[in-house]
Amino acid sequence: MTPPLDPAFLRAPLAHRALHDRARARPENSIPAIKGAVQAGYGIEIDLQLSADGQAMVFHDYDLARLTDQTGPVRQRDAQALNQIPLTDGDGTGIPTLMQVLDLVGGRVPLLIEIKDQDGALGGGIGRLEQATADALSAYNGPAAVMSFNPHSVRVMSGLAPHIPRGLTTCAYEPKDWPLVPRATRDRLRDIPDIDHVGASFISHDARDLNRPLVAALKARGLAILCWTIRSAQAEAEARKIAQNVTFEGYQPAIPA
Repeated sequence: MTPPLDPAFLRAPLAHRALHDRARARPENSIPAIKGAVQAGYGIEIDLQLSADGQAMVFHDYDLARLTDQTGPVRQRDAQALNQIPLTDGDGTGIPTLMQVLDLVGGRVPLLIEIKDQDGALGGGIGRLEQATADALSAYNGPAAVMSFNPHSVRVMSGLAPHIPRGLTTCAYEPKDWPLVPRATRDRLRDIPDIDHVGASFISHDARDLNRPLVAALKARGLAILCWTIRSAQAEAEARKIAQNVTFEGYQPAIPA
């Protein structure tokens, strides 16, 4: 049975990569950004990458260069080493593990967890990050949900953590945005065909594509509709004509939504 998305995910807006603001020493997906979101009462969206020793690390990019003074793939360093790399414009703290974030949040706000594709082309070369994610979440009691652009990842999570609500991160799959993904894969995923196969109870859809009739059809079926990424109150108002909640950055929306 597909677990429904906790109603908490539809109340407070979700801070994209936590409540990040480099001017306030809160880099994206950082401990200070997590703390800021919790204190403000927002839900939190985070990203996961895999360390060399099989730990789920809270970090968006595959490479370290954009967000730290280091270079090279995240997955070539172990969790301890990554934990000691300070995030640029931060307070000196390094890349956190998912376990650290779970301990910090402690169920106070909903946590939406995106598992980044580890195959490279949204294919079936996955498994280790999903296992690390399930292991970390096994004893967590707060509202949490997992999602991924890769339906293989969500399917694996349905077996590893069937009690955790799961969804698909979705979009129009424009070629310029997905140059490494084969055209046939993009064309297939654009139609969001895997809802039933993976047991998804929600999608988080690109706000630029919310008007597509398919999104409305999925909402009519009872799926929760989240969206990304909203950057103004005006854009939020427009998105909420279809989406039930927004993932936001760059401004602070009202609570409750």
